[in-house]
Amino acid sequence: MKEETRRLYFDDAYQGEFKARVVERKIQEGQPALILDQTCFYPESGGQPSDRGTIEGVEVLNVLEEEGKILHILKENILSAEVKGKIDWDIRFDHMQQHSGQHILSQSFYECLGGETLSFHLGEELATVEIGVTKISDESVERVEKRSNDIIFQNLPIKIYFITEEKIKEIPLRKPPKKEGLIRVVEVSGFDYSACGGTHCRSTGEIGIIKILNWERIRNNLRFEFVCGERALRDYAWKNRNLRQLAGQFSVHEKEVFSSVQKTIEEMKALRKKMKKLGEKVSFFEAQEIVMNAKGKIIKEILSEKTPEEARYLALNIIRQGDFVILYGVKGGERDHLIFACSENLKLDMRELVPVISPLIKGKGGGSSSLVEIVTEERERLEQTLAQAYEFLKSRI
Repeated sequence: MKEETRRLYFDDAYQGEFKARVVERKIQEGQPALILDQTCFYPESGGQPSDRGTIEGVEVLNVLEEEGKILHILKENILSAEVKGKIDWDIRFDHMQQHSGQHILSQSFYECLGGETLSFHLGEELATVEIGVTKISDESVERVEKRSNDIIFQNLPIKIYFITEEKIKEIPLRKPPKKEGLIRVVEVSGFDYSACGGTHCRSTGEIGIIKILNWERIRNNLRFEFVCGERALRDYAWKNRNLRQLAGQFSVHEKEVFSSVQKTIEEMKALRKKMKKLGEKVSFFEAQEIVMNAKGKIIKEILSEKTPEEARYLALNIIRQGDFVILYGVKGGERDHLIFACSENLKLDMRELVPVISPLIKGKGGGSSSLVEIVTEERERLEQTLAQAYEFLKSRI
């Protein structure tokens, strides 16, 4: 049995470069891969992504663990028996900030609300923790967040050490370890004790700050999005920039933006309601004009300057004022609409048009015998579809 890869990041998470000997070569995920006798590269594990970087100048695409051996998947093959590796320090430190921050946040949730951490995921933009609580108030979130940042601002040391399985009960772990044997403990001095194999900061102050951004229900629990350190700074920067721009647009102080937006929304709702009533009046007179100028019982047209709602209301106004069949195609927006309507006096069923046009155009929708609406993304066949519907109906009227 071959020896396990020595994990240099266990000894020093701040070591960014190393030398190693190649002990095995493989093909993994269709790419060349190396197993080294030792490495600084952290493999994807425990919700934390793998490190990135280079070996002999060749990009490391992914890092995995296989039965205690660390597999480095490369962009291209390396033939050297002895190699030099270098991790991407910015990515490593970002992962350290997020992961150390998660330990503090998880313990704060447990301390403040009794909520246990059920899962953790570290993404490229956001990190998430699933907490065993069913509901939470804004005030409780702020309390957890404040407690977390109080620990950060104390700049407590983060200690890492190994404990045998026999003595692990002497450590007040937040949750039982998943592994047996020698167990690696990450301790936020006197605050949190976790069995963890990840990379971490030396002290809480290096995390910078923790900010909870959002939360949602998942599996009867709540999942919280959060950012730490540099990510929190970037998040604050773009939000502050947008807030300043909004304040400029409204010509108000930044603290007054929210109330200004609320006021504008209410005004827009009132304006839309007023515009809808005006549109209904206009539609009535527009329908009158169409009825007066109609050259037959079937009115077929492609509309590009009306919304589907406006076209539908116009069609209904027309069939209320006379015995007509309406075949409208509405262009615009992300998808096109087909609106088929007819007067009840004509004794037609617009639903019969659906199988007629289905070979030409794929869409979703339905309706009643007097009104059918179909939504489609196949815009190039709209005119042909209306023509097919027209041919089907003209012999029935």
